[in-house]
Amino acid sequence: MNIKCSFCQTPYTLSRVEMLDALQEMDAHKLTHYDAHCPRCRRATKVERKRMEVFFPNWREALKQFEAEMQAHPQNEAPLPAPEPAPVTPAESKPQPTVAKKPATEKKAPAIKKVAKRK
Repeated sequence: MNIKCSFCQTPYTLSRVEMLDALQEMDAHKLTHYDAHCPRCRRATKVERKRMEVFFPNWREALKQFEAEMQAHPQNEAPLPAPEPAPVTPAESKPQPTVAKKPATEKKAPAIKKVAKRK
């Protein structure tokens, strides 16, 4: 099913599996629309239930077939990647030497020279 984002006008599609999931969720919670999130701006575009049912009329039968197929061929979850251990460096506890500040010396303003006016 082709959708155009109502905010950034990007066209994108909903797959059959995503439509099955959306129709199942709408049916379970008695919803009238589904929020399809744009892949570009991540905002939700409302898709009416009637419009989805027009594009996928026999969705209940397709859902039963999909569930039977998933039970016949179960898929394992993808393992989480192991976190890489950060290299441990021993902390050094050497005190930083303090630098003594010199007393501020007064700076004298430069003398202003008077310029003779020419006539």
